Amino acid sequence: PAYRKGSTTYVIDASRAVGVVSGLLSPTDKAKNEAATREEYVRIREQYARGQEVKARASIEQARDNRWRPDEGQTSAPAPSFLGVRAYEAWDLQDLADHIDWTPFFASWELIGRYPLILEDEIVGEAAQDLFRDAQAMLKRIVEERWFTAKGVVGFWPANARGDDVVVWTDETRTTEAARFHGLRQQIKKSNGKPNLCLSDFVAEDGADYLGAFAVTAGHGELEKAAEFKAAGDDYSAIMATALADRLAEAFAERLHKEVRTQLWGYVPDEQTSVQDLIEEKYQGIRPAPGYPAQPDHTEKATLFRLLDAETNAKMELTESFAMSPPASVSGLYFGHPGSHYFGVGKIDRDQVEDYAARKGWDVQTAERWLAPILNYDPAAIGRDAAA
Repeated sequence: PAYRKGSTTYVIDASRAVGVVSGLLSPTDKAKNEAATREEYVRIREQYARGQEVKARASIEQARDNRWRPDEGQTSAPAPSFLGVRAYEAWDLQDLADHIDWTPFFASWELIGRYPLILEDEIVGEAAQDLFRDAQAMLKRIVEERWFTAKGVVGFWPANARGDDVVVWTDETRTTEAARFHGLRQQIKKSNGKPNLCLSDFVAEDGADYLGAFAVTAGHGELEKAAEFKAAGDDYSAIMATALADRLAEAFAERLHKEVRTQLWGYVPDEQTSVQDLIEEKYQGIRPAPGYPAQPDHTEKATLFRLLDAETNAKMELTESFAMSPPASVSGLYFGHPGSHYFGVGKIDRDQVEDYAARKGWDVQTAERWLAPILNYDPAAIGRDAAA
């Protein structure tokens, strides 16, 4: 029912909080409860380690030999309508409101279910309806009174794969490197002809190919509006405003991606997609982001923001931990190849970490720190073994 982090005890099930707190305060039961929690953690660690051992792994070289290759006849997307960057000072908020995916909005309020079915749910339907009614009322005010400003920037460049990296060129001569995005590759050993994927697989090694990038926000004005509500003692409206800013930012990313596919890059100019089609990703191309499953390294955002000059063009910044500011922001890369698709890198081994560190110009310890959530080994254990 509880777990510990440092000197703090967290209770997963609120209904059991009283019992846990009583046990921790009891002079006789405290030591027993803490010991039981530690034993449970030992069991979980051992169980996890056993699960990792039975999964066959590929070396980084074996994984690269098993890279994804396009089917015969699959060609890269044509050249975009322009190269370089284009900024948007204030995208129409009503257009973004019309493209909102409401399912995550309810999840942010811990109401689980797919929209619009959640509105008729036997358990949470009434609460969902009340919440949705309030959200619609506030969204109307956001649009009409222009509480927020939606700024963004998009860009396209000639690009080619170089191993697990994607090199972005300054121009079509493809001689001067403007930036380099470093990729991570799946290392689970695959069967049935399935490849070990890396994002660079979706970009041609030679010839004409391109990469896009974007950064958008609906958060200019969000923090000020939330602070205004909090100062008035209205925490509910403050949270609602923040949740709607997040939804508008995600809608901006979705709407701009459609503009990219049909107009700006234009590799599917005749695409006919409904809002539901967009939510279900029924279209060609992907927009993966640093920090997400296909590229778990958040530091790649620094290259993305520099290439887009996002600070100037969208008034967006990165924190020291590579979170985006304003908070209601989305950024990522555009891959237009018809075979490109989303995937998760999963756990990676030390051979890839060493290779990745060398490509990034890092020492291995720095790479391990930034990639800690996806390491398939314990760096501390390796250090202890080396010292022994």
